[in-house]
Amino acid sequence: MESGRLVAVFGAYGHTGQFVVAELAARGFVPVLSGRNAQALGELAGEHGLEARVASVDDPASLDRALAGAVAVINCAGPFASTTGPVIEAALRARISYLDVAAEIEANLDTFAHFRERARDMGAVIVPAMAFFGGLGDLLATAAMGDWTSADEAHIAYALSNWHPTAGTRLSGAVSRKRRGNFRLRYRGGRWEHRTDAAPTAEWTFPEPVGRRPVVAEFTMADVVTVPQHLPIPDVTTYMNAEAVRDVAAPDTPAPTAADESGRSDQTFLVDVVVRSGGAERRATAAGQDIYAITAPLVVEALDRVLTGRTKAVGVTSAGEIFDAPDLLRALAPRIAFDLHPQKQIA
Repeated sequence: MESGRLVAVFGAYGHTGQFVVAELAARGFVPVLSGRNAQALGELAGEHGLEARVASVDDPASLDRALAGAVAVINCAGPFASTTGPVIEAALRARISYLDVAAEIEANLDTFAHFRERARDMGAVIVPAMAFFGGLGDLLATAAMGDWTSADEAHIAYALSNWHPTAGTRLSGAVSRKRRGNFRLRYRGGRWEHRTDAAPTAEWTFPEPVGRRPVVAEFTMADVVTVPQHLPIPDVTTYMNAEAVRDVAAPDTPAPTAADESGRSDQTFLVDVVVRSGGAERRATAAGQDIYAITAPLVVEALDRVLTGRTKAVGVTSAGEIFDAPDLLRALAPRIAFDLHPQKQIA
């Protein structure tokens, strides 16, 4: 990999943004720190000896200056309902690639709806939700599909040892709830449904050592946006273990705290993806530490593949559509333990 290339990181001083900055530097890129908070930018830039460029989504010229000379931009600034559109527009003006780590369902739907044709016509690369939520589940579902050209249903189940949300997670969640009103979303029969009933509860048998756990079913996350964008699967459902749901919903759950020198928390995760077609079932799993920290190697590995031409699509694309999913997941070892399980018949 050629080193020294400038990559703009918008929202660089946020919790996930700082992990992305560190990962870029470790991979030989030169992060250019950007965002609207001049003080936070200056402190982070001074700590790492990097350039800071103050920019606001309300000021297109400032975004153009922030992206000048960069080969790509990674948007880490939530709430993404406010930032994705302006930063994508700036990336298109600069003719550079755009990736983000948005977990907001509505923001991701907006990106696909508003920029798909334009980005394709320009030959631009825009990869939304290249993160733990949205990117990882999509990669796992794509890997599980293998040579199947379609499937009946996909199930993506998360088991988190805890979920201590960042301030950004809480703010993004509040923005999504405001946009959604009294509805919740699910994806059935190849379309989005607005539901007013409570999300159902169930039990999910995760691979050991997690085992059988109570989950909230239809706990709809960004994977339900990214998967059906390119995989012909009419029913896509995500599940979250009940303990994590209680954590993230409680107003007094603390923010994550560092448990090692890299800044990762002690949170662990297991993502279990099951894809079914006819009477057959295929499964892929991924395990690791800290859902926020793991986003950094995911998005930076994706960026490297975009810049080195290891891609299969242009325009607005999901992770599994543009990348070789099993190869990318294996490249993240040992930080992600990825397994493809043998196909089995189901009753």
